[in-house]
Amino acid sequence: MSESRGRDPFAELYGDFADRLQGDRWRPDIDLFETDAEVVVRAEIAGIASRDLRVSVDGQLLRISGVRQPTEGGHVLRLHQVEIASGPFERRVRIPVSFERERVVAHLADGFLTVTLPKRRPRRVRVETAE
Repeated sequence: MSESRGRDPFAELYGDFADRLQGDRWRPDIDLFETDAEVVVRAEIAGIASRDLRVSVDGQLLRISGVRQPTEGGHVLRLHQVEIASGPFERRVRIPVSFERERVVAHLADGFLTVTLPKRRPRRVRVETAE
């Protein structure tokens, strides 16, 4: 069996991130976790300017989208390896618990977008007794 058999020539050129591609868009990696008071979504989006970033909530669906501009490195003679995706991206995440849409906060720092979704607290019902 030859060594070249079974190798992906695109993975050799573009790196091994095919699982992060979705059509003409790439998908940033995310962490999704819950604390006592909130749900937190953290997306790895290094190199994205805040002006190129959109965060929206529709029901239980959080949508993070935008564009990473390609790095300008002058005149490129030859590409040896390209692993950092550029261009449009989108990530949709279904939030598994009820949260307060009006209090969602997004913060971009150090290459990470952190979206905090405060949990909706159950309403307490006062029970009156007839005496």
